[in-house]
Amino acid sequence: MSSIPACPQCGLENTYPDGALYMCPDCGHEWAVGDGEAAGDAIVVRDVNGNELAAGDTVVVIKDLKVKGSSIPLKQGTMIRNIRLVDDDAEHIEGHSDRIRDLVLKTCFLRRA
Repeated sequence: MSSIPACPQCGLENTYPDGALYMCPDCGHEWAVGDGEAAGDAIVVRDVNGNELAAGDTVVVIKDLKVKGSSIPLKQGTMIRNIRLVDDDAEHIEGHSDRIRDLVLKTCFLRRA
């Protein structure tokens, strides 16, 4: 028996995986691998204090950090607003400060504001 689930839209078992999606060639329906399965597999991103972070949160840098590709360091207390979570990675977030754009930061240097 195949571990690939049947199509949730048409019910036929002629499905195949395509990267992070399952495809049904009969009806053309596409769905994510985790759809319909246990929701406990989601990655939880936490700051240095153990608080859960979500997309759109504001975080604060807890120590001075050198930024690769920039001569401007991130000072302790710098606010990073409207963060974005990195897919399949609980240790990194994306965001920007007032002076530096497009940062990827480790969560061990951040606390939730």
